[in-house]
Amino acid sequence: MYLINHCQQLLAISNYQELLRLLEFPFMQRSLIAAVLMGILGGLLGCFVTLRQLSFFSHAVGHAALVGVTLGVLLSLNPTWMLLPFTLAFGVVVLYLIDKTDLASDSVLSIVLSGALAIGLILSSLIPGYRGNLMGVLFGDILAVDSTDLILTLLVLLGSSIFLLSTLRQQILLTLNAPVGQVQGIPVQLYRYGFVVLLSLAVAVAIKAVGVLLVNAFLVIPASTAKLMSQHFSHFLVVSVILGSTTSVAGIIVSGVFNFASGPSIVLVQFAVFLTVLGWVKWTLRGA
Repeated sequence: MYLINHCQQLLAISNYQELLRLLEFPFMQRSLIAAVLMGILGGLLGCFVTLRQLSFFSHAVGHAALVGVTLGVLLSLNPTWMLLPFTLAFGVVVLYLIDKTDLASDSVLSIVLSGALAIGLILSSLIPGYRGNLMGVLFGDILAVDSTDLILTLLVLLGSSIFLLSTLRQQILLTLNAPVGQVQGIPVQLYRYGFVVLLSLAVAVAIKAVGVLLVNAFLVIPASTAKLMSQHFSHFLVVSVILGSTTSVAGIIVSGVFNFASGPSIVLVQFAVFLTVLGWVKWTLRGA
């Protein structure tokens, strides 16, 4: 028993020292900054995504971004620069189709998502030779973010914060009862499209960190966890932002110490926190 405990202590010290060495590298410092910025962005937008039941929308935008990724690789361009306009156009077009057709929103999303995903897969088959760039964007690697990615993330975060916080009362009213907001003279369509633009851009900048396959969890899990812990919207918003940023940093640390993939590590930490909070809430309610 003593030997096992001694080995565990040595392993902990070794991992801790390795983590300190990793923090000395610029790429690790950039990844931590990106984790905080993206965590705040995901927590902020995620509140409205969950309450407005747009989880499937962000999921569709993330997966359809495969077309933008493959186009970037085929044209030998930075996939990020292709993701930004493509996700933006995709989000606006999908919202327009939802407004202009009699089909249910989930049906429109499923149709457009399936079509875009099929196009992306066909285009990916045309990529000759090594497909490392494509795989990196599909599964995410926050350790690969550069200064440009940080600037883009910061700009999207600033734009989202200014838009949402300066119109917070209107946003809350539109979230809870859009028809009442329209009667009161709030430009509902302008706010809807504005939010979709920000959501699409947020998905685009987060894809490099957590990947196309996991970007939706990045938006939904912290906000859903915060919703379990909050009764008031302001508290819900603050807790969501805190959870988004702290779990992202924790995921980076787990990734660095145990040599796991960064994107899945972040989402795994967020999932573990969600299960813990859910268990705590259920236990508390049972005790009451």
